[in-house]
Amino acid sequence: MQKRVILYVLGRLILAEAVVLLVPCGIAIYNQEHDAVSFLSAAMLAGVAGHAMLYHGNVRVESLSLREGIAITGLGWIMATALGMLPYVSGGYLGLLDGLFESISGFTGTGATVFPTLQGVPRSILFWRMMTHWFGGLGIIVIFIAILPQTGASAVYMYNAEGAGPTDERVLPRLSDMTKALFKLYLVFTLLAFLVYVLCGLRPFEALAHAMSTIGTGGFSTYDDNAMHFRNAWLEGWMTFFMILAGGNFALYYRVWHKGPRVLLHNTEFKAYLGIIGSACLLITLNLIFSQNLHPAEALRYSSFQVGSISTTGFVSADFEQWPPFAKGVLLLLMLGGGCAGSTASGMKISRLVMLAKNVWSIVRQKNSPRMVAAVRMNGVKVDEGIVERACQFFFLYIMFIMLWTLLLTADGISTFDALGLSVTTMGNIGPAFGIAGATQTYAGLSDFTKSVLCFSMLFGRLEILTLLVMCRPSFWRATTRW
Repeated sequence: MQKRVILYVLGRLILAEAVVLLVPCGIAIYNQEHDAVSFLSAAMLAGVAGHAMLYHGNVRVESLSLREGIAITGLGWIMATALGMLPYVSGGYLGLLDGLFESISGFTGTGATVFPTLQGVPRSILFWRMMTHWFGGLGIIVIFIAILPQTGASAVYMYNAEGAGPTDERVLPRLSDMTKALFKLYLVFTLLAFLVYVLCGLRPFEALAHAMSTIGTGGFSTYDDNAMHFRNAWLEGWMTFFMILAGGNFALYYRVWHKGPRVLLHNTEFKAYLGIIGSACLLITLNLIFSQNLHPAEALRYSSFQVGSISTTGFVSADFEQWPPFAKGVLLLLMLGGGCAGSTASGMKISRLVMLAKNVWSIVRQKNSPRMVAAVRMNGVKVDEGIVERACQFFFLYIMFIMLWTLLLTADGISTFDALGLSVTTMGNIGPAFGIAGATQTYAGLSDFTKSVLCFSMLFGRLEILTLLVMCRPSFWRATTRW
């Protein structure tokens, strides 16, 4: 393992974060907030650390190996979240663990907050929370490669380690070109959401903050009551559209831009994604109509928003804790699936679920016809057996880690259903859960042990388990190990 190469790339990544920290610092100066010192000191610390890494690093990054790519991605996320907590802690808003939790929640797009209230919190801090969503949504490494592509051709290992789904599908042959294309789409979607939110009545600051949170599929808001604060049906409708849009495959959108909307009709995952959202929306709407006597239009408004949000983002437009058990069960299942591969949403990814369902169905058919060759097809093409096998392995690991987190949380005195909800929502990087961390609650009242467990859950969920899991092996760091 070339540790000096790792130091060099990490140094550039930390320097990039130092520059990003200057944006909320400028907002603090403009609004005459005392937090300008906090952001400036955090940026200076990041700058010093980054320059130190560059000084001791090695610029020959073309020889990046798989193991080094994993190490850079894992350590990069850990260092980025550690630096991201500094404005919260140095400003006196949160303690050390709470600041780290808020930073991890922001960068991973979870949107679970430990702020007891956002009243009185300066705009610079609120904007920084949204920025962590935006940079973590598409991916710290993806944006890093797009803006600073000199990391070499082997940066594909870093890209794959960040976890975008079960395949490494590309829309352009060169990774740097592809990440630039995805980043441009990301910017366009954010700008469109900002303009639409302004037209829906939001002030520019609120519109930009919520646009970053929406497209980054995070769920942080500038208000304690989240999207419920606005009481705006038009806004909720557009937020639903952009949340579902952000949960789709950005590489697929690039193809749509160049080849037309027909591409969508031939994409198995996207059709399944819309089918799941539509079915869940219909089921919850009917459940709300018959169980709570809501008007059909009102039931559709709340169900569509919450289905789109729980699948991707984590915004809240209604207290779904008061909904019937069936509706909450549907929302819990949506948290497991998440969005599409190549989206800014997390979860198991719809493509994996489709592969697993098709694989099970082919096995059932093979039982009736033993000579039949079972095959899983996506987009009309046979999927390699190795990809299907990895999807099965990931599904097993994902469920096992949810069970592990649930067991640890119950050991801390949390009820089983609440612990399960917390585990599922943090592994899926959704945010709101049920019970003690429901739609109208924050994570502030949880114990330090529970918050620590959930920090691991959010990181493992965002990096799709294996990146961090393989780093836990002592042999991973041995120079004699060959990868």
